[in-house]
Amino acid sequence: MKKLIQNLSLLLFISLVVGCATEKKEISDETKNTVADSLQQTKDDLMAGITRAVAYSGFREGQHPDRGNGASNPTYEETLEDLKILSRDDYFQLIRLYDCDENSQMVLKVIKENNLNIKVMQGLWLDAEISNHEGCGWLTEPIKAEKLAANKKSNLEEIEMGIKLANKYPDIIVAVNVGNEMLVEWNDHMCELDTAITYVKRVQNSIKQPVSVAENSHWWANKGAKLAEVVDFLAVHVYPLWEGQDITNALEYSIENTMMVKRNIPNKKIVITELGWATVAAEFGERASEEKQEIYYNKIYNWAERMNITTFFFEAFDEPWKGETANPDGAEKHWGIFNVDRTPKKVMQKLYPDLIKK
Repeated sequence: MKKLIQNLSLLLFISLVVGCATEKKEISDETKNTVADSLQQTKDDLMAGITRAVAYSGFREGQHPDRGNGASNPTYEETLEDLKILSRDDYFQLIRLYDCDENSQMVLKVIKENNLNIKVMQGLWLDAEISNHEGCGWLTEPIKAEKLAANKKSNLEEIEMGIKLANKYPDIIVAVNVGNEMLVEWNDHMCELDTAITYVKRVQNSIKQPVSVAENSHWWANKGAKLAEVVDFLAVHVYPLWEGQDITNALEYSIENTMMVKRNIPNKKIVITELGWATVAAEFGERASEEKQEIYYNKIYNWAERMNITTFFFEAFDEPWKGETANPDGAEKHWGIFNVDRTPKKVMQKLYPDLIKK
């Protein structure tokens, strides 16, 4: 079932991930300059020449992807409304999609038919091919063999659809991501590393766009060398908020995590394919807020512009379907820079004053 990880207990998730956090510490100006020089890329390293990008999934109140009983997808008109908001005055010209399902196909169709100035990093969502019930905090029992076999079949179908879409929309899809956080030790949709490598090579041999796999910065730094030899760039996730940090340390921590990857894999282009700041979160208390999201957003893009690192902010719009249904204040529901009703949060209000409710 697609994106099952986002529908399960995130309190368990954070208890696992927070162990990766480092203690807050001050960084000297000399160290900051050294780190900056080491991370510096060229404009040629930017995806489609763009720094500022955003993760997009357009599910509104009452809508959701397939959770076993079919999907409730946004309409053509709703998708067009979203994409016009994001691309207004060419503000966001690059978005990230996570799978090849009907909703993502609709996004590509809308971009094409309306000649919108938006490029896409296309995702391929891969489900569990091995049971990680011993490593994942919310898998209470092993995934049955027949389910794993069915997932393998659907994963191969997803790969073929991703190849088809990349070749159908070569002027829109500028990169392809094969799998999302499927190799980290805490996930519920795990695949073997060698399988991931096989899938990457299959896609690379069938399309012209660059290909990667999106994983947490700690995984890339500690376990990613073999995969790095195959992918065309490193698709890195950085989450100071999940890892126990507050806004006073958020930028430095994000740089540290990115630098950790660079030190261990020095000769690969880096794209930050997820980072963000939740505005409401029972898990984070006062560390989550619109004010802190705005600060983090502005600091991150000032830095990313200097470093020539394409950076996807997570995410465009709040998505109530995510996380636990019984917890409306769960973090997964509140990462958007826009509310679910498409009104702008603080970080976007100066750019979209006409969308503020009066």
